[in-house]
Amino acid sequence: MNISELKKMSTSERLQAMEALWDSLLYENDAVETPEWHEKILQERKEKIASGCATFISLAELKKIHHQ
Repeated sequence: MNISELKKMSTSERLQAMEALWDSLLYENDAVETPEWHEKILQERKEKIASGCATFISLAELKKIHHQ
C-alpha cells in the first residue's frame, strides 16, 4: 500500500488501519528497542517537569496553535 492509496481511504478507515497495525505490533514477541535519542528526549522532559519548568496546554489550545 502506498500514500496515494491511503489518501483514497476515509479518515475512519485510516484510523482503523492504524489501530490494526498498532495491535499487530503490540502483541508480537519481538521487542523493539527504544532508540537512544528517544530515551534522551524522555529524560529531558522528566527533568523539566521535576524542576517545575514545564508548561502544559490543553488539547484545545494545541489545536488552535496548529490551525493558525
